[in-house]
Amino acid sequence: MRVPLSWLREYVDLSATETGRDVQAKLISAGLEVETVEHLGADLKGPLVVGQVLTIEELEGFKKPIRFCTVDVGRANGTGEPQEIVCGARNFSVGDKVVVVLPGATLPGGFSISARKTYGKTSHGMICSSDELGMGDDGTHGIIVLPPETEVGKDAIELLELVDEVLDIAVTANRGDCLSIRGVARETAIAYGLPLRDPALLDVPGPNAYGYPVKVSDPAGCDRFTARTVTGLSPEARSPIWLQRRLQKVGMRPISLAVDVTNYVMMELGQPLHAYDRHQVQGTIGVRRAQEGEKIVTLDGVERKLHAEDLVITDDRGPIGLAGVMGGADTEIADHDPSEEGAGATTDVIIEAAHFDQVSVARTARRHKLSSEASRRFERGVDPQAAAAAAQRTVDLLVLLAGGTAEAGVTEVIAPGAPHTITVAADHPDKVAGVTYGRETVVRRLQEVGCDVYGQDELIVTVPSWRPDLTDANDLAEEVIRLEGYENLPSTLPQPPAGRGLTARQRLHRRVGRALAGAGYVEALNYPFVSEQVFDQLGLEADDPARRVVKLANPLNDEEPALRTSLLPGLLAALRRNDGRGSHDLALFETGLVFQPRDAAKVAANLPVDRRPSPDDIAALNAALPDQPRHVAVVLAGAREQAGWWGKGRPADWADAVEAARTVAREAGAELRMRKGQYGPWHPGRCAELTVTVDGAERVVGHAGELHPRVVKTLGLPARACAMELDLDVLERVGDTVPQAPSISTFPVATQDVALVVDAFVPAADVEAALREGAGELLESIRLFDVYENAEQLGEGRKSLAYALRFRADDRTLTVDEASAARETAVALAAERTGAVLRG
Repeated sequence: MRVPLSWLREYVDLSATETGRDVQAKLISAGLEVETVEHLGADLKGPLVVGQVLTIEELEGFKKPIRFCTVDVGRANGTGEPQEIVCGARNFSVGDKVVVVLPGATLPGGFSISARKTYGKTSHGMICSSDELGMGDDGTHGIIVLPPETEVGKDAIELLELVDEVLDIAVTANRGDCLSIRGVARETAIAYGLPLRDPALLDVPGPNAYGYPVKVSDPAGCDRFTARTVTGLSPEARSPIWLQRRLQKVGMRPISLAVDVTNYVMMELGQPLHAYDRHQVQGTIGVRRAQEGEKIVTLDGVERKLHAEDLVITDDRGPIGLAGVMGGADTEIADHDPSEEGAGATTDVIIEAAHFDQVSVARTARRHKLSSEASRRFERGVDPQAAAAAAQRTVDLLVLLAGGTAEAGVTEVIAPGAPHTITVAADHPDKVAGVTYGRETVVRRLQEVGCDVYGQDELIVTVPSWRPDLTDANDLAEEVIRLEGYENLPSTLPQPPAGRGLTARQRLHRRVGRALAGAGYVEALNYPFVSEQVFDQLGLEADDPARRVVKLANPLNDEEPALRTSLLPGLLAALRRNDGRGSHDLALFETGLVFQPRDAAKVAANLPVDRRPSPDDIAALNAALPDQPRHVAVVLAGAREQAGWWGKGRPADWADAVEAARTVAREAGAELRMRKGQYGPWHPGRCAELTVTVDGAERVVGHAGELHPRVVKTLGLPARACAMELDLDVLERVGDTVPQAPSISTFPVATQDVALVVDAFVPAADVEAALREGAGELLESIRLFDVYENAEQLGEGRKSLAYALRFRADDRTLTVDEASAARETAVALAAERTGAVLRG
């Protein structure tokens, strides 16, 4: 909303020293978002005067039409002689009054004017257009032609109100009252503690039986409809300069007197209006819902097919306007065409000032993709009590400016209703803000807003008609707080009870993040939205549980309507995006929630807002939500170790993804077992299945390894990309997060190596588990240090696994016999379980 300071001063007696910046600071303090203050004419310097064109000579021989004019500027040039000016515009004639800038002046943008020779003539100044003066669009796209009665030699800067300050306010959706000069003036008056001259306080005649007939068939969509008639408008009447300039300053283009007056009153009072050509309206004006398939041609010349929910204005022929959005072309106000001797010009108009349902107007505007100044206001809330005053103001201006006659008939259709009343404790704002305002301050501030307030400890507040956003006690508290100043609220840190801190889940989350960052991974946070096609790209089976998704009712992106069941789609997209931008050596990780639908869908109940929800309320809400376990995932591509003087470096491979899983498991204090696996996007020969023991049963918690070449190609990923994903919540459940101090023995270690030959399909993890169990308590650690395959030496389908076993006792030095006995027991159990035999 653009608000000229000169217009604002009409309703609030601001000090002459108050600038736009001062008003901006006051309004921001009161809660309005004043984005900018535009200084119109800040670099404009005269002489800029009114002139009358005396002669026009057409200059020949140039690529475009050029005219050499003499213009009477009175004594403004110091001589009284006609001013000689070269001009290329064609929209003025001899005798017209125009705006002339003389040598020595400066136009907006720092453009200095001086006498100069052009097209074989010397031009002493310029005849100005509205664009050259920074006035905005006036619809002519040419020279400004002033009314014939304008005095020659008059200062055009003052005449055209070229110097002003305009506040640009970003009005929030709940403050429709501030989409008007009246609403902003009210806020300004409150902020300065000054009285308001309300432009809506007019003497309005009551309804009578002589008004134009109106029938409202849908009172829920239109609870108030006022109609007034003005006849005998002069076809030659034009909008005065002051009216045109005010419209231009608020960002509207002058069109014709009748239309300009309705737009002016809308900007002044916030009440959208519409003027119908009375001779084009046939029969009773009606308000109803459209019939499916009806059509209307709106003022923008577009034929629109109506929906059954659209609220329309009708006459005996059918729809003549989209209620609250835009009028129809059939009843459009016709402007006077001088070339046709006034033929077809509108002389009698019907003024409509109505109040339409916010939701209905909003849906119609969006359905037809037709946003207008009127719909913007109705969507945010319009004062229904202002309709009669707005109609009267429009009538008064048309009578004054166009010589019309106001008919005595007044039509007013009003649906029964009562003002909104709120009961609130007098100290409720104190409790909300944590500041003691006191009853007197609360009552005074609410009355300044326009509320009627009664009562002592419990206040009964009647909300003003122009503030439909005030619906409950908290809204009233907010009004008191903002007017007293948000900046006056003390900064008070909450005092948490002793002993509370991060939960175990939060601590694990942070430890895992720090550990992966320390291992060289960079955290990437991705949106939790996916498309269902990504599961095909990842190669998941048709019955894979990960394909069961929770879909959003109103997704941000229609192509990604589901919540993720895996972190990989987002991470792989980040990997592809960074690789495409030149970062080829990548190691990314993410910890976040995934969403798994429950078997039985439930509808969540609305939680109370006037009290803390009970544990049962919260439990019922959680029961209706999908399961949301926390996962951790990594993706790698390119070099894992860079080449340099220290060595050749190496690329990332499946083992790095497996090691990332081990890093996470160590932070969770969980024992993670690995075996060969095959799942979804991973390469079947380079995929580790990650398991833990939960309540005595083995459970798969994730996978790690190299991605399948088909997935790499489909998703456009770097070659040999690797990934890992784990269920972090399960690791937390089985893990032991109690810190364990390392045990440092004073006795030496006994090392025994063993090489076992097994079938190629036997997992090394199974052999290691058998060795660990068979070695007993003396085994300190076991490490696989070699895998050897040779059909000639070992046999077809056989492999050799070499392990280093470290034995140590806490209370003595082990003998060779003790270490060897433990080794032999371990080998025996491995042979029993896996068929392993000692190599050689």
